[in-house]
Amino acid sequence: MDAYNKVVEFHGHECPGVTIGYRVSKYVEEHFERSEDEQLVAIVENNSCSVDAVQFMLGCTFGKGNLKFKDNGKHVYTFYSRENPEKALRIYLKYESFKPIQELNKKYNEGTLTKEEEVEMFERRKEATKNMLSLPDEELFDVKWVEIKEPKKARLYPSIKCQNCGESFMEIKGRTIDDKIVCKDCFEKLVH
Repeated sequence: MDAYNKVVEFHGHECPGVTIGYRVSKYVEEHFERSEDEQLVAIVENNSCSVDAVQFMLGCTFGKGNLKFKDNGKHVYTFYSRENPEKALRIYLKYESFKPIQELNKKYNEGTLTKEEEVEMFERRKEATKNMLSLPDEELFDVKWVEIKEPKKARLYPSIKCQNCGESFMEIKGRTIDDKIVCKDCFEKLVH
């Protein structure tokens, strides 16, 4: 559990999300031939707390270009080795013990949760976290080998200055408006 405690420390608190990421990463460590540093690519389909565990345990980061984000809102994690590109490991969280918490989470997000409901919500989250730490992999995950197109490697692009605000940005991210090359922020402000 030492690795789990380190992940929690890195993340800042214990929660179901970071526990999911810990279990996913632990599964990858045990069942997927690890590659050197940037050769292991993680494709995550959510931006939850779970991704912190993937970064911490497996070394996949946005900065190195070996952490890819697909905004699908799913607890799906696909791992690809650039050294062994035949198949990728796809892990889907099938554990559904969060249903009793969903209504409380909704009220929490709306700001309508009573103090009693808040205590109940955090108790249920603790229970779900404890369950996820002890469940066998086959009850927690649906795992399969899949074929995917090789994820693009990180590229370095030249920086240019926005002709509106003067701040530098990656050339490939620029937009053109009124015969000026501008950053995305300025483009959005000028369009609206």
